[in-house]
Amino acid sequence: MDTKLTLRLDDSVIERAKVYARNHKVSLSKMIETYLDSLTTQKHQAKNIIITPLVESLSGVIDAPEDLDYKNEYRDYLEKKYQ
Repeated sequence: MDTKLTLRLDDSVIERAKVYARNHKVSLSKMIETYLDSLTTQKHQAKNIIITPLVESLSGVIDAPEDLDYKNEYRDYLEKKYQ
């Protein structure tokens, strides 16, 4: 069942959102519905995640540099492996 909702937003935000929605071929209502659904679903799913004691004990074991780019490191590993 669809229910009407009234929002008060800044005019410039509304205009930018309309342009975005038009460019992505979606209605503004659908875009907002999808956004709100994703917010509430993520929080609900996050509560259902159970971290096992083993995983908890492994958390923080590896000291990696802050600027480590793991994707590049993995790519380099794969390049060496398949040469």
